[in-house]
Amino acid sequence: MLFAVLLGATGLGVLLGHHVRHLSDDLKEPLGVLQAALLGVVGLLLAFGLSLAVSRYEDRRTNVITVANALGTADLRAQTLHEPIRTRSLRLLIDFAKAGVQISDRVPGSARATADVAEEHRIERQLWSLAGRAVDASPTSSAPRLYIESLNEMFDAETARVATLSNRVPTAVLVLDVLGSAVALSLLAVYLSLAGRGVPAVVVAAALVAFLLLVTVDLDRPTRGLIRVPDTALTDQLESMAAPPAALAPRGPSP
Repeated sequence: MLFAVLLGATGLGVLLGHHVRHLSDDLKEPLGVLQAALLGVVGLLLAFGLSLAVSRYEDRRTNVITVANALGTADLRAQTLHEPIRTRSLRLLIDFAKAGVQISDRVPGSARATADVAEEHRIERQLWSLAGRAVDASPTSSAPRLYIESLNEMFDAETARVATLSNRVPTAVLVLDVLGSAVALSLLAVYLSLAGRGVPAVVVAAALVAFLLLVTVDLDRPTRGLIRVPDTALTDQLESMAAPPAALAPRGPSP
C-alpha cells in the first residue's frame, strides 16, 4: 500500500507536469521553491517518525533482557526456600516464563494476548501467595525476603515489557509522514516533468521513501513483519529453568 500510494502520487505528478508543460515559464520558479521547502519538511518528519520507531524497538529489546534477568534471579532464590513451597514456586516460575514467551508472539491487544496476560496475572497471584506463606513460616530468615524482592522486580519488569509492546508510534505521525511524502514527491515530479528531465530519478526516490516508511512501520509492530523483537533471552532462560535446580532444598523443617 505504501509503494502504491507514493508511486501513484509520483505518477500523477508526472502526468500533471506533462499536461501543464506549456505553462512551464510561469510555474517552474514557484514550484521549485515550494517543492524544495516541502521536501525539507518531509525529510524532518520522516527522520522524526523513524527515530520514534527505533527508540521504541530498543526499549522492547531492553525490557526482554530485564525480564529474563529478573526471572533468573527469582528462580535461583526460589531454590533456597523450604519444601513444599520451593517445588511449587519453581514450577509456577516456569509457567510464568512460558506465558511470557507466548506473549512475544501475540499481536498486542488481541484476544490471545489478553488471555496470556491474564494467565500471567493468575500465576503472579499464586507466586505471591506462596511467597507470603514462606515469609510467615520463617519471619526471621533472609531467603524468603530476598525471594519476595526478586518476585516484585520480576512482576514490575514484565508489566513494563507488556506495556512497551503496545506503545506504538502515534498514528497521526505515520499518516502525516505518508501524506506529506506523497504530496512532496508529487510536486517534485511536476517540477521535473516541467523541466523535461529527471523523471526516472523521482520514481527511484519515491521507492526509497516508501521503503523507509515500510521500515518505520515494521519497527513499530514488534510481533509481526520482518523486524521483530527477539525473545532469545527469555527462551534461553526458560531452558535453563527447565534443568534440575542447582541448589538443594534447605535441610530440616522450616523454622
